[in-house]
Amino acid sequence: MSRIGKKPIAIPKGIEVTVDGALVNVKKGNKTACIDTHSKVKIEVTDKEVIFTKLGEEKEAGAFWGTYRALTANAIEGFEKGFSKTLEINGVGYRAIIKGNILELQLGYSHPINYEIPKGLEISVEKNTINIKGSDKQAVGQTAAIIRGFRKPEPYKGKGVKYSDEVIIRKAGKTAKK
Repeated sequence: MSRIGKKPIAIPKGIEVTVDGALVNVKKGNKTACIDTHSKVKIEVTDKEVIFTKLGEEKEAGAFWGTYRALTANAIEGFEKGFSKTLEINGVGYRAIIKGNILELQLGYSHPINYEIPKGLEISVEKNTINIKGSDKQAVGQTAAIIRGFRKPEPYKGKGVKYSDEVIIRKAGKTAKK
């Protein structure tokens, strides 16, 4: 049984939530997010909160109940506060530059890596850190994972791209035979 599904979602001022059949529409200004619940949960919207109720008693119904409640809460939080991830670049000669809508990364390969910044996200570079901000939690996390995947941190010297709060467990190098 979902415990997260039981919690109602408070609607902050300036954010509008509407239900159209199985679709939950979250709107703030000209930004909109649409969550399709596939008619798996019942949604009630009052002027101050959104309440989700599961349909049926199957085990799957509880999973959908919590999932769609969490997706809707993330959309509301994204419009209210936004989401961000910070990446660090470690290594001699490793750097990042923004050229228009392209993030250019030099990560020790023979060529630079050009990554097109997705719409709806802001990427900024300061020294050896890359900051990714946006209102869609999934898009922010996916973009950070893609950029990290270009050169994952290695365990011997720690060179590569890592999350700012990630801890790289270092390995000892080779030792001479005695």
